[in-house]
Amino acid sequence: MTTEIRSIQPTDFTDLVELMSELGYPTTLEELSKRLDLLKKHGDYEALVVVKNNQVIGFAGLCKGLAYEFTGLYVRIIAFVVSSKLRNQGVGTKLLKACEQWAIQQGAIGITLNSGNREERQIAHTFYESNGYVGKSTGFSKKIT
Repeated sequence: MTTEIRSIQPTDFTDLVELMSELGYPTTLEELSKRLDLLKKHGDYEALVVVKNNQVIGFAGLCKGLAYEFTGLYVRIIAFVVSSKLRNQGVGTKLLKACEQWAIQQGAIGITLNSGNREERQIAHTFYESNGYVGKSTGFSKKIT
């Protein structure tokens, strides 16, 4: 399978709507376009896509930040998804490696991600662990508006 991994382009947004829904974050093209246009204006963010036959089949949203718990930069993978039709074919591993490469280019000394505690996320957890990631904490969130 020949794939390309590159920074996201506005022409990718339509395909990304379906992937965001698979990730558990349904959205509209209009809403997603606004969101990604805003993120693109911030230099600490990057959005990578995996493209096969001119179709987006994978997506990773990244953010670079400073750490409180150690000296240096880290990168957080905020969103990560591969089309359910193309999983278990190495696409996710290639995308993770591209995320790690971007982090290195930014001068980061670590990379992190969160993944939900739901039962259906166990396959994803196994995937991350098989790629060298270690489960370390439980996240909490609260809507404040």
